[in-house]
Amino acid sequence: MSELFEAVDALIASRSPLPPPAERKRLRQAHGLTLDEVAAALQVRRATVSGWEAGKTEPRPPERDAYARMLKQLAQLYPANAPVPPEDTAIPEAPAVAAAPAPSAVEPAQARTAPTGPAAEPANTALRPAAPAAVPRPATTNRPTSRGPAAKKAAPAGTPAGSADPRFENGPLAVVDVDTDGQVLAYCIGGLVLDVPAKSLPALVEWTLREGRLGQPKLSGPGKDADPLIVLTGAACEHYGLPVTLTKDERLAGRLPEGHKVIKQLTRSHWQLTKRGLGPWARIYRPAQGAERSCVQLCIPSWDALDTRHWADAGQLPPADLARLLGTYAARVMTPRGSTAVTGLELMTALHPPTRASEPDADGRRHSEHNPSSLGKDPVDCAPCEAPDGHPVLADLPRFHHRTPAEVLVEEAYDWARPLTDAECLRPHLVGIDVNMAFAAGANGLTVGLGAPTHVKNPVFDAKLPGSWLVDLSHVDLSRVKVAKDKWAELDGELLPSPFTPKGERPTGPAWYATPTVAYAVELGYDVRPIEAYVRHDNGRYLDAWYNRLRYAYLGTMADLGVHADMPPADFLAAMDGYRQRDPELAIVVSAIKATVKGGIGKLRERPRGEGWKPGQPWRALSRPTWRPDIRAAVISRTRINMHRKIVKHAAFTGQYPVAVLSDCAVYASDGPSPLDFLPYRDGKPLPGGFKLGINPGLVKHEGTQSVLWGEGVREQFNAPELNLARYIKDGTVTDQDTGE
Repeated sequence: MSELFEAVDALIASRSPLPPPAERKRLRQAHGLTLDEVAAALQVRRATVSGWEAGKTEPRPPERDAYARMLKQLAQLYPANAPVPPEDTAIPEAPAVAAAPAPSAVEPAQARTAPTGPAAEPANTALRPAAPAAVPRPATTNRPTSRGPAAKKAAPAGTPAGSADPRFENGPLAVVDVDTDGQVLAYCIGGLVLDVPAKSLPALVEWTLREGRLGQPKLSGPGKDADPLIVLTGAACEHYGLPVTLTKDERLAGRLPEGHKVIKQLTRSHWQLTKRGLGPWARIYRPAQGAERSCVQLCIPSWDALDTRHWADAGQLPPADLARLLGTYAARVMTPRGSTAVTGLELMTALHPPTRASEPDADGRRHSEHNPSSLGKDPVDCAPCEAPDGHPVLADLPRFHHRTPAEVLVEEAYDWARPLTDAECLRPHLVGIDVNMAFAAGANGLTVGLGAPTHVKNPVFDAKLPGSWLVDLSHVDLSRVKVAKDKWAELDGELLPSPFTPKGERPTGPAWYATPTVAYAVELGYDVRPIEAYVRHDNGRYLDAWYNRLRYAYLGTMADLGVHADMPPADFLAAMDGYRQRDPELAIVVSAIKATVKGGIGKLRERPRGEGWKPGQPWRALSRPTWRPDIRAAVISRTRINMHRKIVKHAAFTGQYPVAVLSDCAVYASDGPSPLDFLPYRDGKPLPGGFKLGINPGLVKHEGTQSVLWGEGVREQFNAPELNLARYIKDGTVTDQDTGE
């Protein structure tokens, strides 16, 4: 009889119900999974999963049962009415934010709405990224301070005032202000304004958690919901007993002193602060009770919470406008968790949480287990060559020892320039082109290590294995390189930067490189023989979901500013001209998104900042699993290689060479002032593998144009024949500041 039961079980498993092929693809995309990740989990080939999603083939046992189980769990997380970006279009679409229902009379907080301006004229959205909708702009007021009156109207039905999740129907955040009558108001996204009865900061925290209905749903299945963010204006700070600005000592400490009366109020109310205390970005919490979290984030712009390098004058905006700006960023990226760098790093963790719930055990209980696609919950030691100076792993080195390229991995962005040739001096213009979201493009599809490194001697190089390699690349001759299969190009190597060093200098012996750099030497047609390596066998495309979310955020916001991904080159250049003036607040969101990319990558190798640190001692950031200098090095390596590959393709096709390269910007001598005057386009199509104009990450835009006379004059003025003109090409103003733009 047992054999009959087993036969029946096998028969049922062979027909495990599966959703239609299109729904299978939708569910995978909704969870941010790649075909490779699903294939690895089911132990099949990528093409097999692709065939299941296309309806060309159907899975068989035992894979069918596992595949059906996965899809069933995803269907519970992502109901069929949730839109998902298609992968088979030229420009994938991102899920849009659903409009919240109109506030009702039974809401615990009284709802108002700020007056809204006229609706923008709809634009053609064919094949354009449909990122979460930008929050409608409230009507501007001419009040001189943030204490202006609030409108008394109810929010109209259909206003996108927050999340579709009823727990967070008022959105992810609120800007709290005090009007001229002394009434405390919370400005939410979508023009919604709530009356706030709280008389103290502890009461404001309680109101936020119990009545505010603020927060943001988790970005990943095993993740956590985002805590609500409360932004306090200067008037609100005064109302709740906080200083409007910090003193010099408080700014240096980054927080209020522990004895401040407001901190005492929080302590008496059994609220706690994280280690960074009550500063520009603060977290006020009570220890979690089971799965219930009680935490509110504070942002205080008048304490310099919003860095003007990334947020411009956002801190000076009226409350309703600031709520719109931060709400748009939160909907498209995530609720800010601190600086743009901190948010960029937190976004990685939110998309790949360190743990997940296990399958039920024999008693039907689930337990926390490691999430295979994450960096885990415990930090891992880096390789000695990956460690920055002062790291504990280098504690035995002499105090003033200067490490050579054979001792330290140096993967940084380009900062290279050369003198102009005689032929270039006869051209009238210097034109700069800038790669959009260059570091995001470098992260896209990049395989990085997830676990600790393994040290190997005399390894065979494997381009698919992330790690750091000690190898001599001094034999790579840029005057003769492979540009395609069995196709070599003769170039003027003296006019090209080396792809292997940030300063563009040719290596002189063995040095440490990340995998993308060594792989590029092989791509150029040269053999490599590593001496030793630190490789990571536990690896994956950890940054893919991070890249996709930031890409959608960037493309969607640029589309709102009139710059779309399907524009012809000339139309694209025209649309980029003055795009910031079309909506200055959305332009600030663009800057913040770009800063989130760069800052998040930089935060992977955060250095000690004060903290009483001494060389050889650990610093606070080392305790994070996201302190991963090897991942940062791999992203920067790939970004620099991407730039060099385009430079080589362009040189091989046109005979033109850059005169300066700075990070993601390259400058060329040109007969005309536009990028179209030197970029090769035929019938509207660019050179394959070369520079292409467009707004997508990895494509280029016009950075600026100056005259050759200006360039030579500046170099002569500063007696610097190799001054990097890419640093100043944007507006021609020569300063010591480098913004990286």
